[in-house]
Amino acid sequence: MTKSELIEKLAESNPHLHQRDAETVVSAIFGEIAGALARGDRVELRGFGAFSVKRRGARTGRNPRTGDSVSVAEKHIPFFKTGKQLRDRLNQGNSKP
Repeated sequence: MTKSELIEKLAESNPHLHQRDAETVVSAIFGEIAGALARGDRVELRGFGAFSVKRRGARTGRNPRTGDSVSVAEKHIPFFKTGKQLRDRLNQGNSKP
């Protein structure tokens, strides 16, 4: 599902909201999540999952084309861990007898 599909679905399921209002809500939520992660905070949505930032240290990599060693700088990577309720919902019916 894309962001525009989410906005459309939200507007359909809430007829009192105009499409532009649904877009404002979705953008505000995503903006707050991104802002919190940029500050290094953790965002937890109970029953859905948690967003956090993991640090990848600097390392020496390899250029696959030339085989030369290259220095790779430290990075911060967004990480998502699903919540138990979401995992259970996804695996509902997939259990083995």
